[in-house]
Amino acid sequence: MNQPLINIERKFRPEIEGLRVVAALLVAVYHIWLNRVSGGVDVFFVISGFLITTSIISTINRTGQFQFWPYISKLMKRLLPSGFFILGVTLLLSIFLLPESILGKTIREVLASMFYYQNWQLAISSTDYLDASQMKSPVEHFWALSIQGQFYIIWFLIFTLILFFIKKYKITNAKLLINSILGFLFISSLAYSIYLTAVNQPFAYFITFTRVWEFALGGLLCVNLSYIRINKAFATIIGWVGLIGLILTGIIFDVSRMFPGYIALWPMTCALFIVLAGTRDTKYGVSRFLGLPFMIKLGGISFGIYLWHWVILEFYRYNVQETPGIIVGTLIIIVSIIFSWTMTRYIEKPIRNSDNNKFSFRRLGLMGSLNILLIAGLMTGSFIDQYRVEQTFTNKNYPGAMVAENTQIEVPEQKPIPSLSTAFDDLPQAHLDGSNQGLKESDLKVGEYGEVENYDATIAIIGSSAAEHWLGAVLEASKDHNYRVLNITRSGTRFSTGYKEQDKKVIWNNHVLEYLKEKNVDLIIGQATASDNSKDIVHQQMIDQLQYVHDEYGVQVLAIRDNPRYNFNVLESLETNGLGSTTKKMNLEENNQQDERFWNKFKKENNSLYKMDLTDYFKVDGKFQPVIGNIIIYRDHKHLTNTYSKSFGPVFEENILEILEGE
Repeated sequence: MNQPLINIERKFRPEIEGLRVVAALLVAVYHIWLNRVSGGVDVFFVISGFLITTSIISTINRTGQFQFWPYISKLMKRLLPSGFFILGVTLLLSIFLLPESILGKTIREVLASMFYYQNWQLAISSTDYLDASQMKSPVEHFWALSIQGQFYIIWFLIFTLILFFIKKYKITNAKLLINSILGFLFISSLAYSIYLTAVNQPFAYFITFTRVWEFALGGLLCVNLSYIRINKAFATIIGWVGLIGLILTGIIFDVSRMFPGYIALWPMTCALFIVLAGTRDTKYGVSRFLGLPFMIKLGGISFGIYLWHWVILEFYRYNVQETPGIIVGTLIIIVSIIFSWTMTRYIEKPIRNSDNNKFSFRRLGLMGSLNILLIAGLMTGSFIDQYRVEQTFTNKNYPGAMVAENTQIEVPEQKPIPSLSTAFDDLPQAHLDGSNQGLKESDLKVGEYGEVENYDATIAIIGSSAAEHWLGAVLEASKDHNYRVLNITRSGTRFSTGYKEQDKKVIWNNHVLEYLKEKNVDLIIGQATASDNSKDIVHQQMIDQLQYVHDEYGVQVLAIRDNPRYNFNVLESLETNGLGSTTKKMNLEENNQQDERFWNKFKKENNSLYKMDLTDYFKVDGKFQPVIGNIIIYRDHKHLTNTYSKSFGPVFEENILEILEGE
């Protein structure tokens, strides 16, 4: 290629280095003290889009070609050293400092982070980034690095295609072509981001396609920046407006529930203002501050600051206290800076700056192999621990809920099951085989269990995950009977009349009603209340849906009162605070069930639905417990372990037989 692909100005931009450290520190500050989204990660994305587009176009201008290996090897030498090193350190520290209950989740996320699919791992597992009741791994923040890695691959494919079209069709206006493609990506990705954020925000937060527009904005800025002219006064104003607006993003907006939709345009615009302001050298401009020598040096290690702060914070939270004070939080930031500087100098730079690729990739291979060996060792240890516990299993040793019913049962002291390292993943069968429906789906998915041919009756569990976790109990109750059991559940979706029209939850509810109308179902089991909700209308809408099925389709209904829920993670507390402290927290007044008044009213006023209140099976001597009959009850703040659910088998069997066979 004789002519440059497009004329761009490639020079060192000190204000961008300063902006990177501002973004990193914003993320750290908001994580440590505010537990909110800051918009800093979004700024990282737009800067990445700007810098990588600049690098790609400069390479094409200089060489006339764009090859995969030189491109990807350079990125690997930049990204992998720090990532592999921190993941390895995290694995080592996890052996000594991480609760067993979060170890399995951490191992999966380390593996996902190493191979750059961590964001999809979190999205598919229904992780809510800022839900304090969900246990957080020390590497959860690697989701952003995974998106960045995926984006670089996307950008390689796009610019390879652009270069192909330019050469094949002798296109002379490359700028128009690039702007058209990046503009299309910007608009389509932003539109999808706005849509998906409205219908499933936790899923939208992590997936790649809702974030591409942020990188595309950086690319558009790169292509067009040299053509934009602004005067010094305007540059001074928009620069400071951008910086102040960026700092205040998480305070002005409830970004934790609105990102990455249209609200993300705010920090994007702020970053745009700062970069535009940097095109003019002004006496009082923001670039003077962002371009200070110490800001530039911090900008060079901002990647490490982002990676280290969360690791240190989570280990502190699990071993000292949930929320650091001002002094400790400041120390976390300072230590993150020190670790980042040390790692950059002694780990990253020798690999990144080496002209000998064999040297660089030997070191990367060694680091990656050590991480894999650590993962294998930790997983093996976890399996051995669980196996040893299971070898002691008998119904006498592990009666579970049956102890709550009869406190006269003598239970020998045993190590509780499931083990702390596996309790979080002790899921109902429907979750393991995928018949539980995720929030992104509205089509009906039905899991079939028990007797699937020549059965005497069909039982369907319907509702959200709060209904699904009773599947273990129903399967246990049905194992000696000729029943088919159906799982018809959707995460985060009650079987209720209370959702808005055209919402996916409404669509799913309507599909369930159509299924029940057409199929022969003898008994449905569903939640009648949500114990963390004090609004009668919420409970009534659940009852109304169950009542409708009973009245219109002639299906028997077993309405279950919701199990107790808590505003803290019971499993995490059990391991980090102990049995006594957790029991005390579970019995605080604010943790009491808020559905009690409605449930009592429902029992008195409705006689056509069968009812089951299992609240007493969560208590011993009148107090709620985290462990009963040597079985751990909760896998988080509201969902039961499948093992404890199965211990309800005799209770469900009695109720099911009474309804279906009149016994």
